[in-house]
Amino acid sequence: MKILKFKLLQMILFLIFCYMYVVAEAEEKNQKLRTTYVIHMDKSNMPASFDDHFQWYTSSLQSVSDSADMLYTYDNVIHGFSTRLTAQEAESLEKQPGIISVLPEVRYELHTTRTPEFLGLEKSEALFSTFEAESDVIVGVLDTGVWPELKSFNDTGLGPVPGGWKGECELGKNFNSSSCNRKLIGARYFSKGYEAEFGPINETSESKSPRDDKGHGTHTSTTAAGSAVSGASLLGFASGTARGMATKARVATYKVCWLGGCFGSDIIAGMDKAVADGVNILSMSIGGGDSEYYRDTVAIGAFTAMAQGILVSCSAGNGGPDSGSLSNVAPWITTVGAGTLDRDFPAYITLGSGKNLSGVSLYSGKSLSSSLVPLVNGANASESSSGSLCLTGSLIPAKVAGKIVICDRGGNAMAQKGVVVKDAGGVGMILANTEPYGEELIAEAQLLPSVTVGEKAGDVIKKYVSSDPNPVATINSGGTQLGVEPSPVVAAFSSRGPNPVTPEILKPDLIAPGVNILAGWTGAVGPTRLQSDTRRVSFNIDSGTSMACPHVSGLAALLKGAHPEWSPAAIKSALMTTAYSTYKNGEAILDIATGEPSTPFDYGAGHVDPVAALDPGLVYDANVEDYLGFLCALNYSTTKIKQATNKDFTCESGKIYSLRDFNYPSFSVPLRTSTEKGGGSDSTSTLKYSRTVTNVGTPGTYNVSVSSQISSVKIVVEPESLSFSEQNQKQSYTVTFTSSSMPSGTNKFASLQWSDGKHVVKSPIAFSWT
Repeated sequence: MKILKFKLLQMILFLIFCYMYVVAEAEEKNQKLRTTYVIHMDKSNMPASFDDHFQWYTSSLQSVSDSADMLYTYDNVIHGFSTRLTAQEAESLEKQPGIISVLPEVRYELHTTRTPEFLGLEKSEALFSTFEAESDVIVGVLDTGVWPELKSFNDTGLGPVPGGWKGECELGKNFNSSSCNRKLIGARYFSKGYEAEFGPINETSESKSPRDDKGHGTHTSTTAAGSAVSGASLLGFASGTARGMATKARVATYKVCWLGGCFGSDIIAGMDKAVADGVNILSMSIGGGDSEYYRDTVAIGAFTAMAQGILVSCSAGNGGPDSGSLSNVAPWITTVGAGTLDRDFPAYITLGSGKNLSGVSLYSGKSLSSSLVPLVNGANASESSSGSLCLTGSLIPAKVAGKIVICDRGGNAMAQKGVVVKDAGGVGMILANTEPYGEELIAEAQLLPSVTVGEKAGDVIKKYVSSDPNPVATINSGGTQLGVEPSPVVAAFSSRGPNPVTPEILKPDLIAPGVNILAGWTGAVGPTRLQSDTRRVSFNIDSGTSMACPHVSGLAALLKGAHPEWSPAAIKSALMTTAYSTYKNGEAILDIATGEPSTPFDYGAGHVDPVAALDPGLVYDANVEDYLGFLCALNYSTTKIKQATNKDFTCESGKIYSLRDFNYPSFSVPLRTSTEKGGGSDSTSTLKYSRTVTNVGTPGTYNVSVSSQISSVKIVVEPESLSFSEQNQKQSYTVTFTSSSMPSGTNKFASLQWSDGKHVVKSPIAFSWT
């Protein structure tokens, strides 16, 4: 009997051991499947059955896992906790009431404004090897001036100012000779045109000197070529090491814009002096330029700069998503549109209905009460027909006091809407996109708790307010998030083609980061630029094609340092033909305005890829004579050519000048509909284009391929291969487009690329029937 009991005990112990082993093995496997999540809780929505929030957090976690532990609990920037869960556990937890979001953790690094890493600069030893040559490159920035005390203009490690520099540090109010150094090597200001319009500058509100009182110029110049600054952020957002694209390049600033705007006479004076001073790159985040080139101040000055070997980079404009809204479209200008980064600044809204929605915010002050707050639509709190826009003085305090107000985007500055709400007694704001802005989210450092949401989320919130007799909500910030996908996407505000001046030239040329960009800031105004904003910061987050332009300016400086012999056209070509227009999965870059795939009228040649641009293989070069021939093809008279270029040039009589033969890195093919030609539905037209490429790589043979799914256009390239035996050798080819008629307003797209197995030299093709 004792032996039987002993064996039975052994068997029980063995079964217990096996069970424990299986459980342990299962738990070990489960742990391997777990990743870290941040659980954002709606603190005000805690059930009454819990005594405190920690108890509620614990219960919520235990309801999906009896073995997961909390890593942290949060009670300031957000309310909630972090833990490790399986995907199934996270999904189950997200469905519970009171959960605002279950966010997979993203790897954070002490890094930068994010753009150097996003663009691949940090991984390219080849670009860093140009250190010495890069320090000889001078980036001239025409803008609102500079705030020289920033660490972004630290000159530690830089050698003497380049010997060819002829500029100076111009003295003025709050600006002296010590304001410049070996980094900020020159600073000038131009105000005569402005003062002629508005009278003498009021020096109590504006510095009559190169000093930046607005912030725009400091932001653009530090984006292009600011020195590396560790520990940078805007009020804790986007923390890391801020740096420009060309950290060792020199900066010269030309203040041509004032609080009341920019005037052509001042701009042309600034460009003129910049050329004389010896800049290598001109960065101009200034709008305009949608008229004939001989009437366009920027185009005129840019031609002269190009003729002196200076690359001119300009912003495309913020007129998107309307078509044909571009500025600065001259072919000798590099025209830059805007895309997004893979970084976001999430914020969360919880409605009284239990619905949770997300947007973005850069608000860093005191949070709203943990309890839900009354919610009102600005349209119902105003006697004005445009009350939904929250314009100055439009809100009725009695209907707004103590409430979160929904305001529509548009009509006035986003930050100004927050001030309007605050002045009327509101305690928070939800800024809702309308149709023109779609799902594009621009973050602002508002002065009250706020969140910007896309059009769809805005419609959900407004519907809730209209259907609930006592609508309530709360807002919470989520800090900084990296690794956002998909990225980039084309910004809704980024101006689009087709080219309104010369449809045969595809514009913009390319896009670069221009949404929520961190860069240096003036000490004269707060991050919102509003008079009531008394905060002062060294870095600010701003958006616009103004922010995209200096990215390309700085990258051009890197290429100039690596290839000092390259012309402005060669540098632009390298940036364009190596740009990408698809994600890694092969899908086309999206347009945030529509949610649909974007086109070359949105992004030009694509999103800039500076590492690839360093070694493009082939370039489409052009010189002054080529651009003069371009103007002849436009039937410009000798007088108009002189007006546009400051050159005495007469088009040769009897010579055929054609826009189809202008050596541009992209193709734009305007076509006529059959009705305009007087033909039938099967009418066709044939157009032949010619191009010349220059080998800037190693000898080799390039083969052509055409990507097109357009049944209405036949594309033939002759020859189909180009062989190069030496560097700088040129070869020409022709492209014949045979097209069927399409309805007026139809646009179709294709691409042409040459490859030697290592390099891919890609050109977009845009067809438009009118």
